[in-house]
Amino acid sequence: AGQLAEKLDQGQVKLAFANNGTGYLVSLLKELRIPIESQVLVFSRTSIQAKHISPRTPRAIYFNDDVSVGFVQYGEVLEITSLDPVKGVKMYTLDADQLPKPVMARRDDCLQCHQGPATLGIPGLLISSVHPSVAGARQEHGSAYMTDHRSALNQRFGGWFVTGTSGTHGEQFHQGNNPQLADPIRPGPELREGTQNVIELSDRLDISRYPAGSSDIVAMMTLEHQVRMTNLLVRLGWETRMGLQEGKLPSDEKAKEVIANIAEEVTGYMLFSGEAALQEPISGTSTFSKNFAARGPRDSQGRSLRDFDLKTRLFRYPLSYMIYSAAFDQLPKYAREVIYQDLHGVLSGKGQAKPYAHLSSEDRQAILQIVRATKKDLPEYWSN
Repeated sequence: AGQLAEKLDQGQVKLAFANNGTGYLVSLLKELRIPIESQVLVFSRTSIQAKHISPRTPRAIYFNDDVSVGFVQYGEVLEITSLDPVKGVKMYTLDADQLPKPVMARRDDCLQCHQGPATLGIPGLLISSVHPSVAGARQEHGSAYMTDHRSALNQRFGGWFVTGTSGTHGEQFHQGNNPQLADPIRPGPELREGTQNVIELSDRLDISRYPAGSSDIVAMMTLEHQVRMTNLLVRLGWETRMGLQEGKLPSDEKAKEVIANIAEEVTGYMLFSGEAALQEPISGTSTFSKNFAARGPRDSQGRSLRDFDLKTRLFRYPLSYMIYSAAFDQLPKYAREVIYQDLHGVLSGKGQAKPYAHLSSEDRQAILQIVRATKKDLPEYWSN
């Protein structure tokens, strides 16, 4: 996104403006290589443009591995987040009005929400679910809290529209598609009727005002995983660089222990330790699942870390595809080596501790083979 901002400023790139209400959105997504089918819709008012957001005019979010774009109907700006592997996530806005020379400007004021405990203290990403208050609980109001692949499905998607099926026997459900949950201060009651297995949204809002007609459940689950994975990798990079700069690494035992503890958390999350199991199969309503998986890379057997399972878990081979990301590749060498050692220990069968009991021997072998075949610059011991 930073490179695009410079190219816009220098006149090297021109964005096309659409008069259908989306403005520069589609052209911006094309320049940033963000797929339209990644669209997810959130109607809880969690944006700098909250006054324009409602169940009739939800905020749309589009994403790839490194960048996301937020679009609000009748909003003043498009909202862009871009990963800086060293510094963390950077925020930009692009004026929504048609201008002779649109400007993508840095918005550090967004860090009021995007840097704190919820982002592990680094400039990071946020994704939350709005929940109703529990009858009889001492807390009067409901709450909004962070979700990821460890969250049970029945805790997720409050304040979001969700298209797709999540089982036919009613054994699993989610909190999506319920406008009464849109207010994180006074959310409404938990409702399931008319909120589960929603295939299309035209009876709930004017979906024609968005580039896609979906808010795909698989895209939602992928984004949840990616948000915390990104924050964890950036946090590890920050702590390691500080230790190196202060001369504490690699000799100081306390500094090494700090990095080892963070690396252990990163490794566990990368291997989907604690992932909430699916009770019934999940299916989306867009081409997101197919196109996401098609981006590979694949080994000689055609296997990829981007392949979905969607029957009992999110991915078929449970090691995060973010191992290919800039956030991982630009970790300091010291931190990257610790992660590689931890991962190899688990995948080679040495790490049989409880957090990794969900990985069968077949899982470990397949992941090990895929990484060996698709990841460059692995330590030599990975090939043995």
